[in-house]
Amino acid sequence: MSQLTAPKKMSGRPRVVIVGAGFGGLHAAKGLGKLPVDVTIIDRRNHHTFQPLLYQVALAVLSPANIAAPIRQILRSQENTEVLMDEVVGIDTAAHTVSLRSGAQARYDYLVVAAGSTHSYFGHNEWATAAPGLKTIEDAIEIRRRVLLAFELAERHMQEHGWHPPLNFVVIGGGPTGVELAGAISDIAQLYMKHDFRHIDPRKSRVMLLDGGPRLLAAYPPDLSAKAEKSLQSLNVEVHTECHVTGVEPGWVETGGPKGIGRVEAAVVLWAAGVQASPLGKLLNAPLDHRGCVLVDDNLNPQGLPDVFVLGDLAHFEQDGKQVPGVAQPAMQMGDHVAKVIRADLHGRPRPGFRYFDKGDMATIGRQMAVADVKWPFRGHLSGFPAWVTWLVVHIFFLIGFRNRIAVMASWVWTYFTFTRSVRLITGDQKLPGWDEQVNAGPARDSAAKEEPAEAKAHAAD
Repeated sequence: MSQLTAPKKMSGRPRVVIVGAGFGGLHAAKGLGKLPVDVTIIDRRNHHTFQPLLYQVALAVLSPANIAAPIRQILRSQENTEVLMDEVVGIDTAAHTVSLRSGAQARYDYLVVAAGSTHSYFGHNEWATAAPGLKTIEDAIEIRRRVLLAFELAERHMQEHGWHPPLNFVVIGGGPTGVELAGAISDIAQLYMKHDFRHIDPRKSRVMLLDGGPRLLAAYPPDLSAKAEKSLQSLNVEVHTECHVTGVEPGWVETGGPKGIGRVEAAVVLWAAGVQASPLGKLLNAPLDHRGCVLVDDNLNPQGLPDVFVLGDLAHFEQDGKQVPGVAQPAMQMGDHVAKVIRADLHGRPRPGFRYFDKGDMATIGRQMAVADVKWPFRGHLSGFPAWVTWLVVHIFFLIGFRNRIAVMASWVWTYFTFTRSVRLITGDQKLPGWDEQVNAGPARDSAAKEEPAEAKAHAAD
């Protein structure tokens, strides 16, 4: 097994190993850039992804390159920092080493674990194939493929046979990601593709948002939750709360619960119902919560490991009796705090305690529609166009890279004024899970199927 060693100019100083180049890991690395330490940042991918805008890649608003940047490019001005594209498979806190999939080992004086989270299917991992989640660029491209392919297959089947399986899109989970996905699918069907097909009318597609709780956006104030639901309904999204998903297979979803709607055929099913912590947390042999998050103290250290810091989605940190949410804003502040703690250690000062400064939450729903629970620089609840503009400004500000900011702004302006989405690319194969099964079920569904060709011709003539 090989041993990673730093260049000679970096030897003889404390080494900080950072696992994960998400918001937390990247902010920690930047904060350490001018300190007398050697930094090694390890990630399975060579790029940082701005996850809050992943859904816009998934629904053809933005290109993947607009929301991602190479890690090396971001940190190239930091002479004390090196980047390794590798995967951590083992952590030995006694020997102060991490083991990598390549077979190498990296020694550390400080270890920062910011590996994030993954999808949680609540014990039904077999649902993942039929209902992909949204965490990575790869996920976004796959969702884009499925959504756009559903319309293309429907057009082709209508032209050849005079009918097509129902264009039902089911989003499972009523948190911010689910709300954004459902609204964006409705937008693309109702506004951006309505004149692009000759045999089908995309506006007749059906978008359903399912959530097991009593209301959408459960972490938001009730008034904003109600406004979000009303906005979705104005976009023709069917919102079903207290509706529990009991089964997912290619082409359909089974539901139950107080307001279950039974079995629903679905051309595309998307998962936004839950997350679980990265399995790397278990390698620390520290106390975990029910989601696998590592319990940390005021310095973001696991119990008994003062030289290990856990950040972001992977950390279970409580403040004022409530767990700090695993979203971008706390992760960035945690990364900044780690740099402050290490700076204090280097100067022999007491470590400062971490305090999360909550600036608020926001979620976009559709064109000119959003909700925002603002807590800084003023306190208030925004909805509709003001919240949407606020959302645009905040996300442009936090995007990494001047080029990305300009590209995203240009894309948004073009989309807003022209009602076109230029990144409607289908890559990969042309198979949609469950589509063939629905086709084989036959055209005898309802009388509307027979009327569709005449309606489509009238639409094409408009």
